[in-house]
Amino acid sequence: MLRISTQVRYGTRALVQIAGAVPGRAVPVKEIARAQRVSVKYLEHIVSSLKLAGLIQAVRGTKGGYVLARPARSVRLDEVVRALEGPPVMGVGADRAEAGPAGGVWVRIREAVDGVLASVTLQDLVEESRLRGGAPPSYEI
Repeated sequence: MLRISTQVRYGTRALVQIAGAVPGRAVPVKEIARAQRVSVKYLEHIVSSLKLAGLIQAVRGTKGGYVLARPARSVRLDEVVRALEGPPVMGVGADRAEAGPAGGVWVRIREAVDGVLASVTLQDLVEESRLRGGAPPSYEI
């Protein structure tokens, strides 16, 4: 079973919330934290990583918060994972010879996961969320 880290789940949800906001409106961390039911301090750590990766930008002032650094359709889920955890890899199977008889299977699984992450954009997740009536999308694989 593949597991998605808490950082990736909350980071993705935060990005979907930012991407789904009124265009040009910065979303404050407190608002995201309240909507996602996570502490502001924990979310600030996640947002810091997303900002460092160039996925979001800070807006200062009384109407400050965060906006996407680029259009939602150009931000892929593999970028989000990389920003929060590093490259998405499986612990076993990086090398077929080292992985034993099932090495080829582990490599194919890793490639499939990488392919899905690279094919899903924030825009896809925003649209899925809207189709579900605004309910937070599921990010389980």
